[in-house]
Amino acid sequence: MIRHHAKIILPALAVLLAAAPALAAAGDLGAVEKQPINLSAIGMFLAFVLLTLGITYWAATRTRSASDFYTAGGGITGFQNGLAIAGDYMSAATLLGLSSLVFAKGFDGFIYTISFFVGWPIILFLMAERLRNLGRFTFADIASYRLDQSKIRTFAAMGSLAVVCFYLIVQMVGAGQLIKLLFGLDYAVAVILVGVLMVVYVTFGGMIATTWVQIIKACLMLGGGALLTLLALHHFGFSLEAMATSAVASHKEGIKIMGPGSMLADPVSAVSMSLGLVFGTAALPHIMMRFFTVPNAREARKSVFVASGIIGFFFLLVCILGMAAITIVGTDPQFFEGGKVGGKLLGGGNMPIMHLSKALGGDLFLGFLSAVAFATILAVVSGLALAGASAISHDIYARVIKKGQCSEKEELRVSKLASLLLGALGVILGILFEKQNVAFLVGLTFGIAASANFPILILSMYWKGLTTKGALWGGLAGLISAVTMVILSKAVWVVVLENPAPIFPYEHPALFSMTLAFLVTITVSKLDKSAQASAEIAAFDDQYVRSQTGIGAAAASSH
Repeated sequence: MIRHHAKIILPALAVLLAAAPALAAAGDLGAVEKQPINLSAIGMFLAFVLLTLGITYWAATRTRSASDFYTAGGGITGFQNGLAIAGDYMSAATLLGLSSLVFAKGFDGFIYTISFFVGWPIILFLMAERLRNLGRFTFADIASYRLDQSKIRTFAAMGSLAVVCFYLIVQMVGAGQLIKLLFGLDYAVAVILVGVLMVVYVTFGGMIATTWVQIIKACLMLGGGALLTLLALHHFGFSLEAMATSAVASHKEGIKIMGPGSMLADPVSAVSMSLGLVFGTAALPHIMMRFFTVPNAREARKSVFVASGIIGFFFLLVCILGMAAITIVGTDPQFFEGGKVGGKLLGGGNMPIMHLSKALGGDLFLGFLSAVAFATILAVVSGLALAGASAISHDIYARVIKKGQCSEKEELRVSKLASLLLGALGVILGILFEKQNVAFLVGLTFGIAASANFPILILSMYWKGLTTKGALWGGLAGLISAVTMVILSKAVWVVVLENPAPIFPYEHPALFSMTLAFLVTITVSKLDKSAQASAEIAAFDDQYVRSQTGIGAAAASSH
């Protein structure tokens, strides 16, 4: 059935994409009216899309079971999975948002970037092995291992979907701005195009297609980023000191960009942001799903080791490129609307690295890096959609509503419908949040992940005293408080809802919401003296043995 539908829809979508240049010529060019059509960029863009559609068609012929759809049948090697994790994690916010933060804020942007990396040692040493040994498809498989299945799975699915929705906003905003810059398409049309491609990849190719799109994207991004960095260093005689000196001379804030600035002025906000980025990384549902695609815990550890090296290296490249752009892009009038240096950048505030690629490599390199950036977005939104769809179909529908009494075929059908709904939701949210800085929204997303998912996940694996009531109340406290604080903060309450002042004074909720989640979880678990709680505590020993040895994990994965 999958193969039959793929034969019909994939060629039709390819025809639609092939018509994109004509649509661009006829569309409203809006904010990028003076940006010339880059034929090389369009050609590479379409070539990548057609390549990924081919991968999806190939994957569709090999996606026959729920295990294939959710985890590629557990047949991905540690090295391949490490590349895929890096491809999944190095998102549009990495390439566009973080480089733009360094471009605008200097040292503050560098600290923000490093914070995204610090969570990986936690995953490597505390979580990777246990995640693989205890889980099957989703975060909920681990959280509910010895707890009440219906209640905990419902909560876990809510937490996962909240994270997926916020992260989808980030990717859709980046996608809309990128395609708008490339084609001159209307922002809404660009976002819809990405939503359609996301649904096609997930619905027909599942985790197999998503994995290989992520691997190819990671290789392209590393190669493109390294080459652009070499070109930037060559511009400054391969001297970082000369680059920094030139950036100070070119930036409107001068030497201030080399020290902590407004983003870190409030220590409470700085600590809260750091906690959200560090512990949120360890609780992103689309990242956790990747640990179930490898055959054993050894390969899971190798995955994190490979991913950490790639991600750390690329983040350093991003920081160098952001600093180089201060001089190369920031002093060139061709990259500003009206040709006025210091004004609004063409394509929006998240585009310095795209302009840098044009300045150093011309239209051809801009086309290549734009295709890579678009690959970045497609890889991440596919992983997000798959994580959200699995939470709806595997956790809520199959395990909670049907109590495990549904066929794989029925569960897969619900997954595909959920993917379609998530695609539509992503498009709507992307349009609503058009004006937000994508890196800032990532900070909000990580805060929610750290508050709603991480406390329950880490306590379920390490604390014998955790009970269903504690996990449920603590998880809900973290989720509700984090979402509420985000809504009441400046990013939503003032910028989106246009109220005069925020009710919650800080931009990042993790310091408060994650602390609340841990306190409520531990307190309620300690006070729970029920027979069910005693049984759950007693079951920890069996869980501990499996988490350490993997005994029983292979058998569970085969069912």
